[in-house]
Amino acid sequence: MERFARLKTALRRRNQHVRRSRAPARLGVLCAILPTLVLAQSVALTFDDGLDPRDTPRAAAWNAAILDALAAAGIHATLFAAGVQVDSPAGMTLVRDWGRAGHEVANHTYSHLDFNSRDTSLARFIADVERDTALLREVPGWTPRFRFPYLKEGDTAAKRDGMRGWLERHQFGSGAVSIDASDWYYDQRYASWRAAHPGADPAPFRAAYLDHLWNRANYYDALSWQLGRGARHVLLLHARGINAEFLPDIIAMFRARGWTIISPAQAYEDPLYAMRPMTLPAGESILGALAKQSGVKGLRYPAEDEIYEKPILDGLGL
Repeated sequence: MERFARLKTALRRRNQHVRRSRAPARLGVLCAILPTLVLAQSVALTFDDGLDPRDTPRAAAWNAAILDALAAAGIHATLFAAGVQVDSPAGMTLVRDWGRAGHEVANHTYSHLDFNSRDTSLARFIADVERDTALLREVPGWTPRFRFPYLKEGDTAAKRDGMRGWLERHQFGSGAVSIDASDWYYDQRYASWRAAHPGADPAPFRAAYLDHLWNRANYYDALSWQLGRGARHVLLLHARGINAEFLPDIIAMFRARGWTIISPAQAYEDPLYAMRPMTLPAGESILGALAKQSGVKGLRYPAEDEIYEKPILDGLGL
């Protein structure tokens, strides 16, 4: 009964927003395209980059910890591997471990290029994607799915549309994200905090990190309702130390608060991820881009960044 009460509240708020919207035509198109309301919140876990044993002494241990946490929870995930991180015998062993454990391994470019940079041409970017495919396509779990580094999808219409066409012709599935976060920044801060507080109880930092992920999940979930209905969410995380340590807590938090954790393959069946916002610069969370296109007010750019999180962690003394 409580869940249905929450649903009624969400529907009432959505209808109030639609009545108040100054862009009813565009929002109406989105509502017509997106399918029937999703009654329960769900999220898939995805991890970017991969770990580099050449400069990360604990790479193998962290990789194993992430995989162990996923296995213990019965979760299938996707690793979007960047060749610059994993192109070594030891690095590729860690990537293969993902595939052998039943997870997808997908393309994140070889050099982790920023496609919104004026220095990154369409031709250069495509060549980098092809290089990553050549590295990864024989590993267990390889799946032709692509995620843009930094979620940057092009600073010009020609680059944006050119890359979209290339991915479609080469039959790459979407690697878009609905829930973006700043786990990379929390990882940097956690590493510094750990170095300054050896042996200290990590509970304060764990609580801050979980609060951050929960805040961003609820923000983007609310945004999806503002656009017409709930989504099968895809959460962006990174293969880094903070997630090696706290992934069991992340999983437990979502489940304890009523969210179902699904596989990326299930999440990407949502037609949301086939949509093509026409925003420039292109990219960010798919929900953020659609909200910007539909005229939702109060959006920030970049949507997630250390400039928002630094004051929070400074204020907590972390």
